[in-house]
Amino acid sequence: MTILVMPALAAPLIQPHLPDWVSPRFFRHTAELLEMAPEAEIGWFDLDDKGKMVEAITSAINLKWLSSIYAGVDGFPLELMAQRGVVFTNGVGINAVTIAEYVVMGMLNVAKGYREVVRAQDRHEWLGDSPGKVELAGSKALVLGHGAIGQRVDRILSAFEVDVTKVRRSPGEGTLLPDQWRARLGEFDWVILAVPATPETDGMIGAGELAAMKDSAVLVNVARGSVIDQDALVAALAEKRIGGAFLDVTSPEPLPADHPLWSEPNAHVTMHLSGRAQTAMFRRSGARFLENLARYGRGEPLAHQVDLARGY
Repeated sequence: MTILVMPALAAPLIQPHLPDWVSPRFFRHTAELLEMAPEAEIGWFDLDDKGKMVEAITSAINLKWLSSIYAGVDGFPLELMAQRGVVFTNGVGINAVTIAEYVVMGMLNVAKGYREVVRAQDRHEWLGDSPGKVELAGSKALVLGHGAIGQRVDRILSAFEVDVTKVRRSPGEGTLLPDQWRARLGEFDWVILAVPATPETDGMIGAGELAAMKDSAVLVNVARGSVIDQDALVAALAEKRIGGAFLDVTSPEPLPADHPLWSEPNAHVTMHLSGRAQTAMFRRSGARFLENLARYGRGEPLAHQVDLARGY
């Protein structure tokens, strides 16, 4: 029998569909996972505490396949898994629907000054004019990272008549290569970050990039806080060298209560909620896991494998 260790939370979605060659073990809390992990050939070890999750992965000496609903793989012991020959499949694209919707929500919120509308309602004040007068139609957006999230953002914004340019490794219409986008930053009204967190993307938006942006441009980050030099961003916002920032991710998380980003009037901090603002993520994750489980049973390559050397 193939031993599968996974969260009890997912049991109602998965257990009725398990083939007879799988013997499931469902953990309800971290201590149970740590006890069960060494038995697992297949593991779904997702925890909010990544340190404990790494501990479980490290102890899983029989592990052949690790499945995760996390799209970002920073914090996972990729080198160890590579040494042990573990196949790692992640949740890339699982939350693309809700994260892309969050991007557009953020852009509209900034464009129409909607935060001020909400505050006026809280004050019971009838505004005589809109606090935001920007139209998305006709504006220009640069999308850095053209995976599942970036592609969906591209499609949605195109329907809003936004002129979208994407950055990716393969050339094409409306595309900039990774060595071309910095020279063109001054053309865009929106700079949207949807890249994976890797050494290559760490700090990719720094003082130089912020200085190259329009003074009216808005930076939107749904990637990781680490892709922005946050001190440089705080300075640019304070000095109004860019128009604003919509930040679903920060560094660190949670953002300390006394951090200056909270108080910057042109910063919108949304506490890494984009992936949680959904109703169907677990169903999508369960369906993906079962599809890959069938592949695993047939000895076929698994879908959505992480390149352990590249880190995405």
